[in-house]
Amino acid sequence: MTNTVDPTAWSALLLGLTAMFAGIGALRKPGAWRVMIEEVEKSPALQFVCGMLELLIGGLVYMANPWVPSDLLACVLRAMGGLMMIEALAILGFVDIYTQFWLRSLSHMHRGWAMTTVALGLALVVPAATRFH
Repeated sequence: MTNTVDPTAWSALLLGLTAMFAGIGALRKPGAWRVMIEEVEKSPALQFVCGMLELLIGGLVYMANPWVPSDLLACVLRAMGGLMMIEALAILGFVDIYTQFWLRSLSHMHRGWAMTTVALGLALVVPAATRFH
């Protein structure tokens, strides 16, 4: 009996559940994301911690998922990991510009972003769940 771990399934499941429940939390408490971004904008320590944490998680997701064209989920996760690393560098180097973009965006489209986040999470959880035996 072979006991192998599927890093793509686990990456998708964990990222998907995180996105789903973050979106649900944002729908339950409108304005919470805006407050978080305002706090990050004001705190150099939070900027650094958020940037480094996203860089670490993005790097792990990127490295754990090979680029195999026949495995669409692995390719999507690898791309997401790469985008997370780029976003982390933007946070570390250009937080003032980056947070202003999100603050403006959340002012007009809070519910839309939250629902999109839930949908993205679901789009990761479902294929991840099908990969577990």
